[in-house]
Formats: sequence, C-alpha cells, structure tokens
Amino acid sequence: MPHPRTPEADVDPEFLARWSPRAFRPDPLTPAQLASLFEAMRWAPSCFNEQPWRLVYGLAGEPEHARITGLLVEANQLWASKAPLLLVLFNRRNFSHNDRPNRTAAFDLGAAWMSLALAAHKLGLYSHAMAGFDTTRAYTELGADPAIYEVQAAVAVGAIADPDTLPEKLRAREAPSGRNPQASFVFHGQLPPA
Repeated sequence: MPHPRTPEADVDPEFLARWSPRAFRPDPLTPAQLASLFEAMRWAPSCFNEQPWRLVYGLAGEPEHARITGLLVEANQLWASKAPLLLVLFNRRNFSHNDRPNRTAAFDLGAAWMSLALAAHKLGLYSHAMAGFDTTRAYTELGADPAIYEVQAAVAVGAIADPDTLPEKLRAREAPSGRNPQASFVFHGQLPPA
C-alpha cells in the first residue's frame, strides 16, 4: 500500500509536507513570525484585488485567545487551546467599491488561508483550520456585523508537539492524511452525471 502522501504527478514537496496536526506546543510565536503569516495572506489573489478576508486573532495568555478558545466546540478546545495562535476568519460579503455582493469572497478567503498555511509550514509551524465553533457567538464576541461579514473558519497555528500530548482518543488520528485521486475531481470538458 502506498504512503498516504504519495503524489500522482510531480509537485513541490511543500504541498505534501503541509498537514493539519492537533498536537501543538505552547511555544509563543515571535512578532516576526506573526507578521510573516499575515503578510503571506496579504499577497493572496482576489477578485478585483478586493482582499475581502478579515481575521481576528489571539495569542496564548491573552484574553482574546481565551475568547476564541471559548467559541470552539469542546472537541476542538481539547487540543486547539494549546496552540499559541488562534484566529477566526471572516470574509466581507460585498465589494468595497460598489457594495454589490462578492460571490467569490469565500473563494478568495480560501486562497488567503492556504497562503497562511504554506507560510506557517515554511516557518516550521503548522496550522489547522476548523469548522467546529459557534458561528453565532463569533459575530457578537468578535465584533463582526453579520450583514457585512461572513464567518468561515477558526484556525490554530503553532509548532507541532508529540502526539502523546493529545487525549488518547485523538492520538490515532495524528498523522498526515491521504487525498482522493485526481480522477475523482478532474474532468475534461464537463462534469459527469451526479
């Protein structure tokens, strides 16, 4: 059986090396690391160069970190609370230049998230995005008007720790996962019948 990270074609090893662990060391991030992560997001592509992503972050030991931890579902709190950086990602719903709906805003935020994930890995860090959090409370507790912003994900960032630091039920899942083959999502000309 091939390794779960065996590519089907030539690809930069950075894509294979990036994965989403749950075991994080509490080592604080430096201001330079933090600035580098956010700078990577800044250069992500977006429709009309709108850069519709917005993020709220908290560093370990700060009330903002505790507030974001409190938004996470209990299963995510168990491990994400140890990450030194927690973020919640939003996208602006409408274009700033004409206030019309930006249908690619979440797509663009996804590009910014991937930029952050790859930048983290270049810095020797790891990131893990989560859907398991209270989206309703995220708006009120993080000051985001839901008429203007749409919340998408929470993210934990930090240096990887030994899987033994995790609760026993999570240790078995602490490994890079495989991917579906290209043939499952690449189609020439049109999609097949569903």
